[in-house]
Amino acid sequence: MRSTLDLKWPEPKPPESVSPGRLKVIEAGQDRFHVAINMDGNGRWAQKRGRPRSVGHVAGAKAVRVAVESAPALGITTLTLYAFSSDNWRRPPDEVENLMLLFQRHLDSEAARLTDSGVRLNVIGRRDRLPEALIRRIIHVEEQTRGGTSLHLRIAMDYSAREALLTAAGRVALGITPTREAFERSVGEAVHAPPGTREVDLLIRTGGEQRMSDFLLWESAYAELFFTDILWPDFTEADLAAAVRAFSARDRRYGGISRGPACQVEAQG
Repeated sequence: MRSTLDLKWPEPKPPESVSPGRLKVIEAGQDRFHVAINMDGNGRWAQKRGRPRSVGHVAGAKAVRVAVESAPALGITTLTLYAFSSDNWRRPPDEVENLMLLFQRHLDSEAARLTDSGVRLNVIGRRDRLPEALIRRIIHVEEQTRGGTSLHLRIAMDYSAREALLTAAGRVALGITPTREAFERSVGEAVHAPPGTREVDLLIRTGGEQRMSDFLLWESAYAELFFTDILWPDFTEADLAAAVRAFSARDRRYGGISRGPACQVEAQG
């Protein structure tokens, strides 16, 4: 099957209008806005309710739909969600199997919705350890949604930023020209990420922990960080808007002098 690695992501089209009561993001000289979310807290959400951890993962999948549907109206044109890290293979086999089945079912149920909404899906991370049926479904949905321009949705599965960096460094050792551009391409190729994706502007972590956990380390070199105690299944559109609003007040200097807030946010209605 044809890979999506060589298909350059087209510039997303910003929303022309915003529904009443939502927020509109006006970016300062930027035509793209990349938000990454470490979706933490599914298991704890279920345990607090006396339910199996699997129930929390199902509830977390519903929160994914909310985030995806909310993102374009908030000016988000690239959204990367951390679904399964390479370290998560250490979890009990039954939980891992349930997560893989849940992800495949979610792909099956959401593919048409993503296509109709103009969402392009890519799954980044290793693929050699995923079930064959899941890999086939990933490739199919990537192909089905490749024309979407309203949102670039990236799901990180079996993902490790350090492993991607090591793989890219190994290519340099084999003779790849060690320029920043060449290294960035190698990092992307190591995790099946299409070229042309903007670096992370805002990285959100739910669940109360305040660490990166091996997520998009290279791409988040200048990302603004936003931590919240809210467990992922309880994360709403309003919570995502609050994080964007907090980001808009940040002064992103990139090592230089002040250039003003990251973007302006105005309420509608």
